[in-house]
Amino acid sequence: MKKIAIVHEWLTAHAGSEKVVEQMLQVYPHADLYSLVDFLPESLRYFIQHKPVTTSFIQTLPFAKQYFRNYLPLMPLAIEQFDLTGYDLIISSSHAVAKGVRTRPDQLHISYVHTPMRYAWEFQTQYLQQAGLTRGLKSAIARLSLHYLRLWDFASAHRVDRYVANSHYVARRIEKTYRQPADVIYPPVDTERFRADGARSDFYLVVSRFVPYKRVDLAVAAFNELNLPLVVIGDGNSRKDLMQMAKPNIRFLGQQPDSVVTDYMQRCRGFIFPPEEDFGITPIEAQAAGAPVIAYAKGGQSETVIHQRTGLLFEHQTVDSLVQSVKQMEASVDQFEASQLRMQADIFSIVRFQSQFKSYVENAWAQFQGKLSPNKPDTSPDIGPDIGSDTGQDKRLPTD
Repeated sequence: MKKIAIVHEWLTAHAGSEKVVEQMLQVYPHADLYSLVDFLPESLRYFIQHKPVTTSFIQTLPFAKQYFRNYLPLMPLAIEQFDLTGYDLIISSSHAVAKGVRTRPDQLHISYVHTPMRYAWEFQTQYLQQAGLTRGLKSAIARLSLHYLRLWDFASAHRVDRYVANSHYVARRIEKTYRQPADVIYPPVDTERFRADGARSDFYLVVSRFVPYKRVDLAVAAFNELNLPLVVIGDGNSRKDLMQMAKPNIRFLGQQPDSVVTDYMQRCRGFIFPPEEDFGITPIEAQAAGAPVIAYAKGGQSETVIHQRTGLLFEHQTVDSLVQSVKQMEASVDQFEASQLRMQADIFSIVRFQSQFKSYVENAWAQFQGKLSPNKPDTSPDIGPDIGSDTGQDKRLPTD
């Protein structure tokens, strides 16, 4: 039996990338787990099956528990110190540096990439602006650090044998950033916690962290103009500013447990999703709950929301474009059938991810073994067409 290691950047919460790791461990429960840091509370250790975690030297650095992200310049060095020589198969779950682990030619390295380092590549300007690092000595140091990260990130890209992206959007970014092709396996979404057949209310819903790129401000501004009821669930640094700009038709509920989010998704008239995301889990959750989605027509959500069948895609990230889409939904909300919404959401279910991921890894392993034995014919099946291409939807942008 092949020995497997799963490598993740950091274990501090049970968010999107960690939910992928959770299902990787369901598929390969005997795999060993590596992470730069592990600060999971005991209440969350269930999703890694209470496994011991091998961590890096960053785990023991001063204030690492609160400020481990400040050690980003050290992370390339830290990830390279993991000794993975005893493994046959390495699976990295990467949104920063995990793909950079060192492996031998006789080891297969499959990297599931949630995104290339956004802040080091195309989003550097926004990152520096948000951090207040546009001028001065600190800005110069930050720019040098990001330059170094880009050099390392590109060089380490060639250590991966097979890339898997979480969307076609990310696959294109991998190809542009690393000059490497990537297959697509959409992440797992817990669609089973939702029902799609309940009665709908008259309010629209936003569920988001309050950070600039999530564009919650766009939703607030649009509903200020529309004067329609909007419920906003989430929290973040910009909460005070958002609440100050909002009119009385907009309610802020703050951070809420999953049970409350589920209830609001199952009752809302429509779900508003204005950012440009790498994948976007909440639009799929909304569809599982029977709520049509109004989403920006760029990013992963353009692959998961079917225009005029499970929602509407607005072409420009502007207040006017969003307002026009909400008005269109108001006029045609009855056209969105709960059964169609649920069917689309189930394409991204946990069971489907487990099946696709295991099939992909096992086929890749069989082909790799064939290459290691040149005198033995490679009879393993081809990987076949892009796994993530079977959503059965028209991906063209809306023209109306």
